[in-house]
Amino acid sequence: MADGTIYIYFENKDDILISLFEEQMKAVLDNMMAQISKENDPVRKLYRFALIHLQLIEQSKSMAEIIQVELRQSSKFMKEYKNEKFLQYLNLIGEIVREGQEAGVFKKGVIPDIAKRAFFGALDEMSRFWVLSSHKKYDIETAAKQISEYFLNGLIRDPARS
Repeated sequence: MADGTIYIYFENKDDILISLFEEQMKAVLDNMMAQISKENDPVRKLYRFALIHLQLIEQSKSMAEIIQVELRQSSKFMKEYKNEKFLQYLNLIGEIVREGQEAGVFKKGVIPDIAKRAFFGALDEMSRFWVLSSHKKYDIETAAKQISEYFLNGLIRDPARS
């Protein structure tokens, strides 16, 4: 296909990247919902979310590079684009936190909307590190466990302090 032919379907590079991202996010969201639904315990759900998210980086290295590097350089994507599927993905984390609060496992004072962004931010930074690094010091399971434990130790209610 000639370079110019693709612009019959897309206005510019940003539109190509956004289209690719939307397609991938639907599959990622569907997979994540199926995976975390296998768990009943909010603690296990949060760990599974971390593990599945980081496994995606290893399974789709080229797609991870596009999302971590190329897409973030797009001013249209970063400033103008609102991706509903990505927001639903983030909201899965918030729902796990709310579920944990309702079950009395997580602290009531934790704000799910802040927790979801902080947790995703940690996973995203590890993903970025793996995409840009030629040498990985940690395996995916170790990273998922460590990140989950950092957050869970801050989320789990301490009965002695309540």
